[in-house]
Amino acid sequence: MLRSLVGSEMCIRDSSRARQDGCSVVKTYCGHGIGKLFHTSPNVPHYNKNKAVGKMMPGHVFTVEPMINAGTWQDRTWPDNWTSVTVDGKRSAQFEHMVLVTEDGYELLTQREGEPVMEWSSDKLQR
Repeated sequence: MLRSLVGSEMCIRDSSRARQDGCSVVKTYCGHGIGKLFHTSPNVPHYNKNKAVGKMMPGHVFTVEPMINAGTWQDRTWPDNWTSVTVDGKRSAQFEHMVLVTEDGYELLTQREGEPVMEWSSDKLQR
């Protein structure tokens, strides 16, 4: 049985890599499960020291969608109730991938030809 570490490891790497490059990751938004409802449990935070718990099992599908920022991780939403910006107004970028948990690890469902391959290894876990 795979633990939520599949998602957590990917997201911790997002946060660690962002910090290495002097960037931050917004904490307000997170990845999520995909099921009969599009946005469903579990929540998949994109930063270290989060309180996410649970188990991922083969067949589960979730998203990884960090918002990487040139400045602060703190955000605000515009009056249109959709647009999100950082409070310091610096540049920010967001991407999303959909991940299927398999018996052997995971499959990146949104991988396109020519894009870098995401790698996951239990050897890299920090727990």
